Amino acid sequence: MADDVSSFWGPVTSTKDWCELNYVHSSYIAEFFNTISNVPCIILALIGLVNALRQRIEKRFSVLHMSNIILSLGSMIYHATLGQMQQQCDETPMVWEMLLYIYIIYSPDWHYKTTMPTFLFLYGVVFAILHSQIRFGIGFMLHYAVLCLLCIPRTYKYYIHTEDRSAKQLAKLYVATLLVGALCWLCDRLFCKHISSWSFNPQGHALWHVLMGFNVYFANTFLMYCRAQQREWNPKIKHLLGFFPYVKIHKLKAQ
Repeated sequence: MADDVSSFWGPVTSTKDWCELNYVHSSYIAEFFNTISNVPCIILALIGLVNALRQRIEKRFSVLHMSNIILSLGSMIYHATLGQMQQQCDETPMVWEMLLYIYIIYSPDWHYKTTMPTFLFLYGVVFAILHSQIRFGIGFMLHYAVLCLLCIPRTYKYYIHTEDRSAKQLAKLYVATLLVGALCWLCDRLFCKHISSWSFNPQGHALWHVLMGFNVYFANTFLMYCRAQQREWNPKIKHLLGFFPYVKIHKLKAQ
């Protein structure tokens, strides 16, 4: 913490304090860069949400984009305060979002349509209650990693059955941003003592936020394309402002 700046939120009570000096730029924001780096995530999620609503793509994708926004807001609250309760505002939506991804990825091939959403909903409620009472620490990260790994087999199946090169490029960008973002996260976490002695902090965790914003945007767009293919909506990958990919669909009048 900077010597001449006081803390508005009081002492750090979260189980994690990232490799950024606290309250350097403002007494209201504990980790300035880790907080504002969530803004690109919100903007990207809003772009995806507007496209999903404008084209009347299934509501599950609108919910998915809104969950990205909620997660980013929770992350901003957590990094701005570094409080235990605020940490739950970041971590609980992370798990809820992964449960939503599991539903979107696996539900098209699930024969009993009500069992999966019911189970995932109850799982999310139970986790939220337990997480409000117990500090999981490393257990949370392992749990989150398992949920992420559960999405890989079916996502890979979608990839190998996708022929459109632009859609495949989305999946590759998803993997690339995930790997680079994970590297930034690990370096910030494991080598903080060395980084703290440098004259310049590369803000690895903030970079992780930005890269994950693009990561989920690419993932959401790819899944929207795959779902549109399943519904025979003749999807095409277009680009907003020549850069941001989005799905353009053409529904038959009967649909």
